Amino acid sequence: MRCVVVGASAAGISCAKTLRELNKDVEITLISKDEHVVSRCILHHYIEDVRSIDDLNFAPYDFFKVYGVKWIKGREVIKIDPKGHKLSLDNGEEVEYDKVCLAPGSSSFIPPIENLREAKNVVGLRNLEDAILIKDLLPNIKDVIVLGGGLVGIDAIAGLLKYDVKIHLVEMGDRILPLQLDHYAADAYNKRLEERGVDLRFGVRAEKLIVDEDNKPKELELNTGEKVPCDLVIVATGVRSNVGFIKDAGIDCDKFGLVINEKGETDTKDVYGAGDVTGRNPIWPTAVKEGIIAASNMLGRELFMTDFFGSKNTMNICNLATMSLGTVIKPDDSYEEVIDVEGEDYKKIIHKEGKIYGAIIQGDLSYAGVLTQLIKEKIDVSRVKKSLFDIDYADFFNIKENLEFTY
Repeated sequence: MRCVVVGASAAGISCAKTLRELNKDVEITLISKDEHVVSRCILHHYIEDVRSIDDLNFAPYDFFKVYGVKWIKGREVIKIDPKGHKLSLDNGEEVEYDKVCLAPGSSSFIPPIENLREAKNVVGLRNLEDAILIKDLLPNIKDVIVLGGGLVGIDAIAGLLKYDVKIHLVEMGDRILPLQLDHYAADAYNKRLEERGVDLRFGVRAEKLIVDEDNKPKELELNTGEKVPCDLVIVATGVRSNVGFIKDAGIDCDKFGLVINEKGETDTKDVYGAGDVTGRNPIWPTAVKEGIIAASNMLGRELFMTDFFGSKNTMNICNLATMSLGTVIKPDDSYEEVIDVEGEDYKKIIHKEGKIYGAIIQGDLSYAGVLTQLIKEKIDVSRVKKSLFDIDYADFFNIKENLEFTY
């Protein structure tokens, strides 16, 4: 059987690896626009000279040889023919498949702000080429604007801190990482970033990029009328799924991206999907899991995607570590919230009717293991007699004969 994987990031590599682990004879081809396998989560480490390009590789050493995967790199899939079971590449080559997993990922979204899409020195931080360009430009840059305070924006700032440049963050919301942090946890990072000289601007919106005669950025005009100086703009305002060639083939896509079910199947026979191309939950662990799910079902081994939370992130910014899960702000007063603060260590759990819906751990992450166990074992936290933050591993041995946990 010929299995083809499109994309060489988390979902694609995970899919190819699982295909080989499950079947030593299947023919596997991986096609990627990228010429390197890199983790986009650590691109900022390349910018700040912590890692080389080779050090960004997250795959096992000599992956393609060890796993018997044919890698067609530096080539983009521009068309899929589901009836003919063929993929067309940008060099005119065609690749036939029996089963295919589409994991081409997503691209940076440049919002329609006046001059932003046309100007030079405006770049996202989504792939290796972006990181290389930013690093090459920095020696001649005085002011950098990071547009957007989500994970990518904060990664960009982390990569810039070592350079002699003024960093300005422009964020429409009221804090950094609004999907991952509450105000308390975000404020801890704000203080550290401001101590490093970062100009943080919240609750403002970019209206116009003012450029010079060479079409390079000079200032970013905000909705407040303020003008922020800039020689470089790093855009971190979200992504758009790479579904162009997929939609053209009539495969079901919606406003988020490629539509798949819990088995990674699309609405088209023998076509599967995984990772950011779905637009549902663009984080690394989910992409890896979806690659495994797709590979298993491509080989007829039924496996379903199940996850406890739509969002799980760990981060370490300015030497302060944080893990966040699910909902970080109570949706309404029907949810309960328990908080523990000790120095720089901050823990918070949001639960309702015994079920944990979200949590934040900042500083000392040793409690993360206990929290994971609470979630994994689906323990009814409303029945826990001690403080949730006083639970240790010994408590998980308190099991009745009927296998119920007791406290």
